[in-house]
Amino acid sequence: MGTLYLVRHGQASFGAADYDQLSALGVRQCEALGRWFAERGVAFDHVLRGSLRRHAQSLDALAAGHGRVPAALEWPGLNEYDGEAVVRAVHPGPIAAADTPEAYRHHFRLLREGLLAWMAGRTQPAGMPAYADWVAGIVGALDHVRTQCDGNVLLVSSGGPIATAVGQVLGTTAETTIDLNYRMRNSAVTELTYTPKRHLLVTYNHLPHLDAPERRDWVTFT
Repeated sequence: MGTLYLVRHGQASFGAADYDQLSALGVRQCEALGRWFAERGVAFDHVLRGSLRRHAQSLDALAAGHGRVPAALEWPGLNEYDGEAVVRAVHPGPIAAADTPEAYRHHFRLLREGLLAWMAGRTQPAGMPAYADWVAGIVGALDHVRTQCDGNVLLVSSGGPIATAVGQVLGTTAETTIDLNYRMRNSAVTELTYTPKRHLLVTYNHLPHLDAPERRDWVTFT
């Protein structure tokens, strides 16, 4: 039996022209996680990550904090869905910037509507695969870990793929998978054990590296 650590990227740049870029806080979050793993003697035998910039930057920061992380296998199937495309598939008109609390909530209400429509096959967001094909990329990564890896595996991805992976393990509904996604925090760790036959959930959305009082304001969701 091995252990799979699924890590969501650090805080990115929500609301900026380019979301796919870690903030300075996002770098610190991931460095702290790397140190937390190292202090507990957790070494990694295999590493997978998505191909987005925030995945690579998060892994680089985690490795800097840890000190010894193997080269990663890049797995594009671990990339996040395009949230803007998902929203525009159900709301093609102008969308206000999410720069106020109400606009922020409105954005995520539209995103939930768009995700449910995509999951049900009612929409096809521009430039994205069908939902079943997107899920297949995530399941492929889980299958790779089960059948090709041993020991401790580190996987760096995004909230959507990690929530979907947990949903696949637990057999959740589409609505529950979205709820899991929306509560995922930056640099959070989700732990699964695995055998050649299956994965089992141990912990979800854990931030042990941010438990210190001076780091409580490091907890972010985007």
